[in-house]
Amino acid sequence: MPFEIIRNDITKMTVDVIVNAANSGLKMGGGVCGAIFAAAGAEALQAECDQIGGCPVGEAVITDGYQLPAKKIIHTVGPVWQGGGADEARLLHRAYTRSLELALKHHCKSIAFPLISSGIYGYPKDQALKIAVAAITEFLLEHEMFIYLVVFDKKAFAFSEKLFTDIEKFIDDHYVDEHPIYERNMEFEPELPSYNRSQMRAQVEKLAETRPFMPAPAVSVKRSLADVLGQLDESFSEMLLRLIDEKGMTDVETYKKANIDRKLFSKIRSKKDYNPSKATAIAFAIALELSLDETHDLLGRAGYALSHSHIFDLIIEYFISAENYNIYEINEALFAFDQALLGA
Repeated sequence: MPFEIIRNDITKMTVDVIVNAANSGLKMGGGVCGAIFAAAGAEALQAECDQIGGCPVGEAVITDGYQLPAKKIIHTVGPVWQGGGADEARLLHRAYTRSLELALKHHCKSIAFPLISSGIYGYPKDQALKIAVAAITEFLLEHEMFIYLVVFDKKAFAFSEKLFTDIEKFIDDHYVDEHPIYERNMEFEPELPSYNRSQMRAQVEKLAETRPFMPAPAVSVKRSLADVLGQLDESFSEMLLRLIDEKGMTDVETYKKANIDRKLFSKIRSKKDYNPSKATAIAFAIALELSLDETHDLLGRAGYALSHSHIFDLIIEYFISAENYNIYEINEALFAFDQALLGA
């Protein structure tokens, strides 16, 4: 997929270029910066940085990758958090865009970012994440590149606590055990697994003291019987292309909103019987802003369905019911719940 949030060590990323959250003097520091210098070979990397001389806040420079799997390192300087009134948001956004522009200039096809300024520079992680996603998605509207936002562990990733709580409650309210007979026979078959609702409720209570507002389910657009019967023989590809036309969208707009690679979309367009992954099919449903009824129909053409016995499916249903079709926010939620992301 063109944009993906992953949990990894950025120094181990096999991409064209990784981004270093640098200081303005381009000196070896701590945190991500120190790890990158150490993995690349600190002496050689520092010598090249010294030749460059420095980098202003919000700008970026490029060096060799030395001993890293990545071919190059882009060093960008994010702002130190001073409470939000010192132009920090604009400078942080520019640190991402300058890095992406530099990668494009050097013909890089793939790039991995850390969450810039969210470490010792003190930028609030939730705000830093929003700026990172905004800058990256704006770039991808105009350009083709594989972009990774790399977090080392969950502590480095800040997802909206209220949204997390709302989604957990939606899951708890709608989850259906895949084999409900197990619960009825637990006293006779205690070894059989069951969904731990009490544990999830405890997590919800810990995150929120009051019962959060839940969005009302979206009203599905019901189609006539004649419409349904007239489209029974459509393949996934045929239905997708018809929906793109009906929504008045272009192919490029659709696959970019779906976080889908252009080459994959070309395969789907050219092969009538192409069968995508479930995540890809759902990504197109999100891009086209389909109702739940339409989403079920599109998924059915590829042999899939949304189930109330799977956390992944319930999260998707939550966002469609709330009429929130921002695929990057959906992927943030899926990442927070340790689920596969949308796109391909």
